Amino acid sequence: MTAVRLETARLVLRPFARTDAPHVLRLHGDRRVMRYIGRPATLASVLERDLPHLLGRYDLAQGPGYWAAEVRATGEVVGWFELRPLEADPDGFELGYRLLPEAWGRGYATEGAAALVRRAFEELGATRVVAKTMAVNVASRRVMERVGMRLVRTVHQDWPDPLEGAEEGDVEYVLTRAEWASRA
Repeated sequence: MTAVRLETARLVLRPFARTDAPHVLRLHGDRRVMRYIGRPATLASVLERDLPHLLGRYDLAQGPGYWAAEVRATGEVVGWFELRPLEADPDGFELGYRLLPEAWGRGYATEGAAALVRRAFEELGATRVVAKTMAVNVASRRVMERVGMRLVRTVHQDWPDPLEGAEEGDVEYVLTRAEWASRA
């Protein structure tokens, strides 16, 4: 089977390739991008951990996985999007995304997230889509809300090496099939 390539009005979401290592390093190595996620990556960690993870975690031909996000007009890689099965719910998926700072505020995150939410419900038979972030990550929370997700809980965890803002907790947003269908 051929890996799925998704296109939106302004983005192409395509499978990752080994040649994407510089793009992943640029994204994962940026302190602003990693502010709510963890410590910035190094070239060694990208080559040994991050890129193999993005390349091999899921089978994009079957549905879930990671997609490199390119701007259609220029071909510039501006980040990635993820749709992965939930461990506790085989009909549920978790949505994720990371974009370079120069792509922030342009609506790309909402556009790519909406495409994956639509794929989850229309093509993969999802019953719900979940997304999580730190409570202080207001921009990511706005994306979740723009694609129709609602806040369901805040969780406080005891992190061994907490990031700034961790004391506010992590939030979980959900969109069910019924909620999504009522919006369409």
